[in-house]
Amino acid sequence: MDDFNVSDAVRRALDEALRKRGKVNILIAGKSGVGKSTLVNAVFQGKMADTGQGRPVTKHAREINKPDIPVSLIDTRGLEVDQFKETVGELEQLLKDRNGDPDPTRHVHLAWLCIAESSRRVETGESEVARILAARVPLVVVITKRSNDQGFRQEVQRLIPEAKQVVRVRALAEEDEEGNKFLPKGLDELIDISMDLVPEGQKSAFAAAQRISLGQKQKRAHGAVAAAVAAAAAAGAAPIPFADAALLVPIQISMLAGISACFGIPVNTALITTLVSSASGTLAATVGGRALAAGLLKLVPGAGSVVGGVIAAGTAAVITGILGEAYLATLSKFFTEDPDRMPDPDELARRFSEELHKPR
Repeated sequence: MDDFNVSDAVRRALDEALRKRGKVNILIAGKSGVGKSTLVNAVFQGKMADTGQGRPVTKHAREINKPDIPVSLIDTRGLEVDQFKETVGELEQLLKDRNGDPDPTRHVHLAWLCIAESSRRVETGESEVARILAARVPLVVVITKRSNDQGFRQEVQRLIPEAKQVVRVRALAEEDEEGNKFLPKGLDELIDISMDLVPEGQKSAFAAAQRISLGQKQKRAHGAVAAAVAAAAAAGAAPIPFADAALLVPIQISMLAGISACFGIPVNTALITTLVSSASGTLAATVGGRALAAGLLKLVPGAGSVVGGVIAAGTAAVITGILGEAYLATLSKFFTEDPDRMPDPDELARRFSEELHKPR
């Protein structure tokens, strides 16, 4: 019997999870002072606009990245009148170069054009930028600093017909001069619309990077569980002894890595091996012999091998589904309670074990 190498399986699972999640590139345009940085920090994990100046990509644009967050933001740094012609020329060339690249991960996948509601007007420059953007990328016009529409959204739709959608948002709680308080609003609509517009290959990255919609993260994670359950059933149907779990265990490890990636958790070896170790002991107490057949029962990081028995397709699918849905529920509860904090591996493993202990 060949030894099943845990380290190799985890490493391959991590690489595959990150490859499948990919990265999404979003261009954000708008005049200075319209609230682009505030919007970015409200929508995406990691306070993206607070990470420094970013990498210059043109004289008037920068690209902002942060480790472990699968989004790149291209900020046009304002559309001011005195440098408008130069800025627009650079923007047009940037889009031509990026979206003409044979590598789709270099493309700009979505654009947000921000216009402050308080301006009550769409300037000629904003209409021109909208036309340039919409010619190469799906465009959403984001009306920022939402307070009182007075028909402005409809006017924006009329003046910028190229936009796929026009969304009114308020990124922060605010209070006007009369003491009227306004809570954040419209961000969930912006996320749902944007998710529909980004290419399929970037949807998981967008779901992971944004912090507004837990539902979008859950939707992508449920897809990862469903795919793993189907793969596990197929592996269990193979007419061979499942002596070393060489087919099933990698599927389950990959599933845990994939769910983590969908939720925007930094995916690394420490996280996955801790989760697997926690699940192994817990499954012994909760589903007994079925877990032994699935292989994870005797998978201990560093041990180097798995010893199992013969497994049926139904058993393989059931155990994989239990693992996936329990981990998904663990992450959902954590981010519902504390959406602004990333859990450490030991904390996740403990809560994952508690979730697996629940009767099913």
